[in-house]
Amino acid sequence: MTAPHRNARRIEAHGVRLRPFHLGDVDDVVAGCADPLTQRFLDGLPAPYTEADARLWITESAPAAFAGGGAAYAVADLTTDRLLGTVGLSHVVPQRGQAEIGYWVAPWARRAGVATAATRALSEHAFATGTARLELLTRVENTASQRVALAAGFRPEGVRRAALAVRGGRRDRMVWVRLSDDPPGPSERPLPDLPDCRLTDGLVVLRRLGPDDTEQMYRLHSDPEVVASRVPPGAPTRDEIERRCHGAESQWLVGTAAAMTILDATSGEFAGNCMLLPDQPASGQAMLGYSLLPQWRGRGYATRAVRLLARWGFDHVGLSRLWAGTLPENTASQRVLEKIGFRREGLLRGRLPGAAGSRADSTVYGLLPADPMG
Repeated sequence: MTAPHRNARRIEAHGVRLRPFHLGDVDDVVAGCADPLTQRFLDGLPAPYTEADARLWITESAPAAFAGGGAAYAVADLTTDRLLGTVGLSHVVPQRGQAEIGYWVAPWARRAGVATAATRALSEHAFATGTARLELLTRVENTASQRVALAAGFRPEGVRRAALAVRGGRRDRMVWVRLSDDPPGPSERPLPDLPDCRLTDGLVVLRRLGPDDTEQMYRLHSDPEVVASRVPPGAPTRDEIERRCHGAESQWLVGTAAAMTILDATSGEFAGNCMLLPDQPASGQAMLGYSLLPQWRGRGYATRAVRLLARWGFDHVGLSRLWAGTLPENTASQRVLEKIGFRREGLLRGRLPGAAGSRADSTVYGLLPADPMG
């Protein structure tokens, strides 16, 4: 791999300038690296971050990155040359043509596409100078960085378990990869964002599940009727629910699940949750599921929520088939599906793991885009 600094002290592309750091950046480096969000997600930063730390970075650490075959560019405004953040290459493996790309953006430059522009600019230059594979690592909960990865054309490749040492233990890291011969432009997302961040029919609202829903989700999934319908039956721990809520947006971005809360449109109260899981993406099929707290049952909320979810799946995701499974004795859930237009397709004997090593049957319902929807 050719070191980027051998060919380019400056890179100007996609509306940003990548240049070496200089001492005029000290104040902005301090302000950016002392910011709580930067401190939270950028591993290894001194805390508190001082002027001495910034000077050490500018005069020693950043130049050393170039000397070692990587890069540490300041991302600057094309007009004012003010520092907007940084982008660089590390963990270079020349014999494999591989490197890791990383970045941070200053508070005054966020939500303006700076990270995406800088990542695209440096990626293109790295590929043009001999790199074949770039990795971008993010924490599971850092969905803003994951959105940057997708917008810059990186694809999710998997999770490195406990790859990150943090205070109090270790955490997983998601791996995003772009190859030199990948098609240009953003990576395709199987699951688009909700229009206006929600779906509603005026009575219920569906919005993306998030970390703030942990307590209500734990309450919901501790309800005896919900526990009985789990596969296999059993109540999840609070830690499991917390991980689910914190990882929900990440799962949405990679296309493995669209988990939503069901809210009362008038009060905003949490009523339950529903989920769409693309279990056969190649054939355009997804499964859906739903649960309600006891006080919201019998009001038509489940029917309304599943109807909204199904329409979004057909009209926005582009699915060709939806299906749902219920235990044979779960007649309430079956009535919900039938009201919407799902058709019972059969009984799968012993399909589900049950309690104490037993097996349970599952009734299967299906819905196609052309089916009339109630």
